[in-house]
Amino acid sequence: MSQKTAAQPIFWRDERMPHVELRCVEDGRQVCYAPHSHAQWSMGAITGGQSTFDYATRLETISEGTLVFMNPEWVHACNPIADQPWAYLMLYVDRDWLAALRHELGLLASSAWVDLQVSASRDPVLYEGYRAMAACLLEPGATLLEKQSRVVSLLSSVMLALAESPSGVAVAGQSPAPPGRLREVAVYIDDHCADEIALEQLCEQAGCTAGHLIRSFRQYFGLTPHAYQINQRIRLGQQALKAGQPIADAALMAGFADQPHFQRVFKRLVAATPRQYVTRSVQQQDQAASRK
Repeated sequence: MSQKTAAQPIFWRDERMPHVELRCVEDGRQVCYAPHSHAQWSMGAITGGQSTFDYATRLETISEGTLVFMNPEWVHACNPIADQPWAYLMLYVDRDWLAALRHELGLLASSAWVDLQVSASRDPVLYEGYRAMAACLLEPGATLLEKQSRVVSLLSSVMLALAESPSGVAVAGQSPAPPGRLREVAVYIDDHCADEIALEQLCEQAGCTAGHLIRSFRQYFGLTPHAYQINQRIRLGQQALKAGQPIADAALMAGFADQPHFQRVFKRLVAATPRQYVTRSVQQQDQAASRK
């Protein structure tokens, strides 16, 4: 298998399990991320080699056998080291679904989301359980009940283990909740991310100068207002692609002037092209065929 072929990511999705999505990369030498965040809670497993892990003001090297955990909206990036091979699995989990599971397990007082304070673990039982769950999701012959059961079982074990955190790496939380006017700026960008937004407009809303706004926004949200807007645009694009929109239409819907620009930014933040992102795995094709 050539390096070019091996580097192609696999995105597993099943419309019957909309709360989870799996990404599989067998050779990550060409997989490079700009700092970004997700709406979902994310859990990764390094299955080969090593990479950098930039998260919550920490930059460290992680290697095979490590699990990493990323809270929703926390800025992060994982990248190869000097063209060394590395492989990983990444599970994206809907935060509301996971918060409900944590509540059922007695770990939360309500089903409202609360950030986890552990960023990594080398627990071999959790690691092997994760790999077994991923293999099940990628297995064409596995039933829906088996997949659902594996996901619930694995995430229950992880949540219970992280609540005790004996083998995990604790991480300090991000900055305290932002001031109200700064939060209003973020909400405005969320609601108008596909539109043209002027810095002066955001400064007026925040009641401060451009320099102060950029510094303060980055302090609380991990990204400048512009980078935050681009991150939200790519999320819109991902939603459109998953809904079956053509790439060109997804680009326009997300606020990009043309498809090439969308593709360049998408690859920088998702480490995959839009076409790779929407390409279904063999398993999903088999599932679709079996339902016809």
